[in-house]
Amino acid sequence: MLSSDTISRYKSLDFFARQVVEGFITGRHRSPFHGFSVEFSDYRQYNTGESTRNIDWRLFGRTDRLYIKQFEEETNLRCQLVIDHSGSMLFPLEGQGEIEHPNKLTFSVYAAAVLIELLHRQRDAFGLTLISDRIDTNTPCRSNTAHQQYLYTELEKLLQPSTTHAIKHSSNQAIKQSSNQAINQASTQTIKQSLHLLAEQLHRRSLVVIFTDAFTEEPQEELFDALRHLRHNKHEVILFHTFHRALELQLGYDARPYRFIDLESGDTLNINPSEIAATYRQQMEHQQAELQQRALQYRIDYIPVDIAQGFHQILLPFLLKRSKQ
Repeated sequence: MLSSDTISRYKSLDFFARQVVEGFITGRHRSPFHGFSVEFSDYRQYNTGESTRNIDWRLFGRTDRLYIKQFEEETNLRCQLVIDHSGSMLFPLEGQGEIEHPNKLTFSVYAAAVLIELLHRQRDAFGLTLISDRIDTNTPCRSNTAHQQYLYTELEKLLQPSTTHAIKHSSNQAIKQSSNQAINQASTQTIKQSLHLLAEQLHRRSLVVIFTDAFTEEPQEELFDALRHLRHNKHEVILFHTFHRALELQLGYDARPYRFIDLESGDTLNINPSEIAATYRQQMEHQQAELQQRALQYRIDYIPVDIAQGFHQILLPFLLKRSKQ
């Protein structure tokens, strides 16, 4: 179950979009539409027959020309929270449901729950999308309490022990037989297809927050194409890249044989990590650097999430950075 204490700890913070968004009620975020409210944006020339209410008469006195003041409307935010809940996100298995030492999925679930609480308090709209090799759940953006509770229920399902029971049992059996340790090898195979589909289904400018470990059997360029598709459709994107740095990126295991188990397929690989550690680390560092570089290129807010640091040490600095001054 989601811990209410963990969620309520962040209630005093705000969460804002950095670019214009399209909502459906007046709120606290910039809208792409011009109206007569809130914040001055620009001047435009007066057209005969228009209301004279918003003519800048001081400017008329200086230029002897009629100009209308335009303002940027503020709107509520539409935020779509996207969680990759494929098998690789369950690593490490011991962290399922543990908030102090979470695995990748647990971090994603709690971070999404906190953001839902902040958005609800701000009267912003939020939706939830769960993806694996397809879109498993996709809810529209709403801002009411009933919708909030429904999404919490969906998130709690991801923390249930039954979610990982079969995988954990298989892993434990392999460990007992070989006296070795299990670790994930690969991840989502069609996450890019799910993101492409989501980009087409979001018809208004929104904030899209994605939680994924970005492991894929496909060329990484496929994932970049999907992220670029979201940005092309004028959505603001925040990418939480989840990983366990010591174990997944640096292969920090003792110099002895291990049996590695793919949490996606159950396939196994018997190998001594020390034999491939140097090449493996170089490749993983290259992939992470490329992901970070592409995020910068596409103007995506890239958040590296080393879950070994703990939940609060990652989420709190991020929210403080995003809070409006």
